[in-house]
Amino acid sequence: MGLRDLFGGKALRRGVHVPDCKDLTGRLPIRRLPFAPMLVVPLSQHAGAPAIPIVREGQEVVRGEPIAKANGFVSVPMHAPATGQIERIAPAPSAKGDLAPAIYLKPWPSASQEILYGAPQDIERMSPAEIIAAVQETGVVGLGGAAFPTHVKLKLPEGRKVDTVLVNGCECEPYLTTDHRVMVEQPKEVLHGARIVMKAIGAGRGIIGVEDNKMDAVEALRTALGAATDIAVEAVPAKYPQGAEKMLIRVLLGREVPSGGLPSDIGVGVFNVATLAQLGELLPRRQGLIERVVTITGPALAKPGNYLTALGTPLRWALEQAGCKEDLASVILGGPMMGPAAGSLEVPVTKGVTGIVAFGRHDVNGRPRRIYPCIRCGACVDACPLHLNPSRLGTLARKERYEEMETDFHLNDCFECGCCSYVCPSNIPLVQYFRVSKQMNRERKARERAGANA
Repeated sequence: MGLRDLFGGKALRRGVHVPDCKDLTGRLPIRRLPFAPMLVVPLSQHAGAPAIPIVREGQEVVRGEPIAKANGFVSVPMHAPATGQIERIAPAPSAKGDLAPAIYLKPWPSASQEILYGAPQDIERMSPAEIIAAVQETGVVGLGGAAFPTHVKLKLPEGRKVDTVLVNGCECEPYLTTDHRVMVEQPKEVLHGARIVMKAIGAGRGIIGVEDNKMDAVEALRTALGAATDIAVEAVPAKYPQGAEKMLIRVLLGREVPSGGLPSDIGVGVFNVATLAQLGELLPRRQGLIERVVTITGPALAKPGNYLTALGTPLRWALEQAGCKEDLASVILGGPMMGPAAGSLEVPVTKGVTGIVAFGRHDVNGRPRRIYPCIRCGACVDACPLHLNPSRLGTLARKERYEEMETDFHLNDCFECGCCSYVCPSNIPLVQYFRVSKQMNRERKARERAGANA
């Protein structure tokens, strides 16, 4: 009996069906992207405090060597993605459109680029606290896009217990096939990483949720699992945004994360499959995160694929290697539903970049641009997976009633999936309104704190 039988065939009732556009890369094996002539490693590739450089300009480093240390608990170190020389430490373009501190590393063309840094360690003999500390040393963060430090998620608040680890293999964003290929090609690493997390967090069972349009991944994981019973692999109906952690918890466990709460509030830990695959590979070797699989795809590319990409690779280089066409007009970091548009092709690939989706002029110009008044159709309300009222929130945003959006209409529960904007017949950019509203509330609270401390 499967979990869907246990819970009455429960599936994601809201959300939207979007064209998955995964045929371009879904069957293509992972290939290595050549090293760029210059790698740009931002010191902030994660939620929390930026890392602190521990190298100097002109210094020679080997692949995998630490080049920046964590700046406190909610921070992670950075490691050299290639053997080469530190060119400089200076600001570099970021995905947010500003400049951020980064380490410029020039790889040596003649180097073998073998990983020369690391040492074996026995995970079985390590305590949960030792595992958490070792996870921080790897620099691993959530590779599904959030880039939250993984070791922080493993450190539960006092008195909190987790009984189940959910492994998120849904990958519901259009175009992206990174997680899909990792599950197909690296199932043993995924399972090893899951067991490491289960030991660190004290969970007795694990469940890997995979959308049912990736049955080859389900079979690969089940084959690697064999007769083991500590982890189950379950197929869930494909629908966007099935991969959101609250949605996955609801479908697989029938539990509801409270408003403003975390999965650990209801005894659940949720981790992305690519994150766990990296832990399963890196932690036993005591090595750091220096590369990740990125889906480089889109109609503006001649050679789309799933590429093992060195962190710090500039977008321009990555697109050139994937056969970028001359009519390139827009580049999305991540999937098109939630990913931001890149403001510059000099922006480097960071730990949280799941995909690079390139569109040509025809693809972009063919979309409707004009915004019409809300017609009160309720489509956004029906689509919202969290049962919010996007129409009402949008009206309040236009009236700049940001505080009311948060206190009375649960603005902060919105995880910006974009379902409301996708179904809106008036082309109202609702999710953009909500992002601005959240930022305005953050700035207001910062001013209030500053005034209270003055």
